[in-house]
Amino acid sequence: MPNRYDLIYKKLFYHFGPQHWWPADTHFEVMVGAILTQNTNWLNVEKALGNIKKEKLLTPRKLYKISKKRLALLIRSAGYFNIKAKRLKNFLYFFFQSYAGNLKKMRLVKTYDLRHQLLGINGIGPETADSILLYALERPIFVVDAYTKRFLLRHELIKEDASYDEIQNLFMQNLKCDVKLFNEYHALLVKLGKDTCLKTNPKCAACPLKSINKLPC
Repeated sequence: MPNRYDLIYKKLFYHFGPQHWWPADTHFEVMVGAILTQNTNWLNVEKALGNIKKEKLLTPRKLYKISKKRLALLIRSAGYFNIKAKRLKNFLYFFFQSYAGNLKKMRLVKTYDLRHQLLGINGIGPETADSILLYALERPIFVVDAYTKRFLLRHELIKEDASYDEIQNLFMQNLKCDVKLFNEYHALLVKLGKDTCLKTNPKCAACPLKSINKLPC
């Protein structure tokens, strides 16, 4: 029998349809985008990525070699550009020092070992690390963001002080461990948060999950 989290997914998928997320041409672009999207919206990230592409710099080695100052100027539209340029450089340093900038070598490492390594990079938190693991490296790990926590809180499925790991475990313990499922589920929750479960003035009457509290546990 499907549990509550399976049924939530089905309701969201039926309502919104497939999201085709993460939008990127390469796995490396996903990694860069995951860092740039911290504390901003995707439209601003797209502009920043567009600037990098325009200069033909969206490769690990080229971004690794350019100066932090030049990188900051290219990603200005993403906000906090000096901080994000530093974080990108931190990640690139790790990528080259640990894996010679080679994604194939990185893929050989076990998921939770790699997650531990990513979390050791200054400026990389759980959401960013898990986004890289799920979307760029295709590892079955659920990404938790502000949209996820918001909808869970409003439907009284978690407490206000629930940690990132506690929320992540709700999904990972109640769903099939599957990359495509976790990918689509997270993207649908983002869509829900942007369209109906807004931070202020949520559109509760239009929410596809308005009957969620009546679903079985």
